[in-house]
Amino acid sequence: MELFDVIIVGAGPIGLACGIEAQKVGLKYTILEKGCLTHSLYNYPLNMTFFSTSERLEIGEVPFISHQPKPNRFEALEYYRRVCTSWKLDLKLYEKVTMITSTDGVHDVTTVKSQYRSKAVILALGFYDLPYLLNVPGENLPKVKHYYDEPHPYFGQKIVVIGAANSAVDVALETWRKGAEVTMVIREGGIRDSVKYWVKPDIENRIQEGSIKAYFHSEVIKITPDTVEIKTPDGNKTLENNFVLAMTGYQPPFEFMEACGIRFHNDEFHTPVYNEHTMETNVAGIYLAGVVCGGLKTNKWFIENSRVHATMIIEDLNRKFQLRSK
Repeated sequence: MELFDVIIVGAGPIGLACGIEAQKVGLKYTILEKGCLTHSLYNYPLNMTFFSTSERLEIGEVPFISHQPKPNRFEALEYYRRVCTSWKLDLKLYEKVTMITSTDGVHDVTTVKSQYRSKAVILALGFYDLPYLLNVPGENLPKVKHYYDEPHPYFGQKIVVIGAANSAVDVALETWRKGAEVTMVIREGGIRDSVKYWVKPDIENRIQEGSIKAYFHSEVIKITPDTVEIKTPDGNKTLENNFVLAMTGYQPPFEFMEACGIRFHNDEFHTPVYNEHTMETNVAGIYLAGVVCGGLKTNKWFIENSRVHATMIIEDLNRKFQLRSK
């Protein structure tokens, strides 16, 4: 079995950046991805606009030109396809990694299709596949969605949107503008301050004028085929309902990381243990890159502030390999 210098798990923007840096210094690498290229971005809502401007999403010195300062999902997918083509990156798509075992500085990586061996592994994992569940009766009904793509199916429907962050706000505004009757159910006392600054006044104004109904300090306690029961400061209420869009956020694949031997800090965010200067975890030769570094604090790392992880990791690996060769 051939021995790679580094295997990168995840073909999101940061995983691609790691591949580019590895290629620059001549390391033997491959990138393994469980789904399509930039799987998480592909699953974003169809009309999603990024918070960051296009130049802050660039990797590999490939210019990102968008029609507006803040690019949309379609433009981002086109851009990262172009990055892969420009750099001729070694990608293996639709090949989910199921297990990584580490022995004496060598890492055996098992996928649904094959097995690989590498001196190092970079986990550039996303967090979009594991939604936070409501854990209430009726959550398994077909009307309950943890993902959102476009507003058309909700025209003329009574929908409940759960959450107060960017995803929930975008869903509430877009479905309302396309003809849905929207009610938001929010645990907190208001829309989160982290919501995009050009969107926050919009949703607050729609709530204030009554176009979108909002229950604050409230939570869903039961879902039936035709209703949603919520707990509010004024007592329980039953709402007529066709769809529930639970925009409650997502979490990293902690079980997979633990199975790799990675330890976690005993903090509220379940932050993984890693060296902030090299991004290496407590398992020698296994590195973290991108959003996964924040644990449950999934809004700590973005493309624009974690692109540097690629350079940090490959510089550390290249230094170690050069020392071993002497």
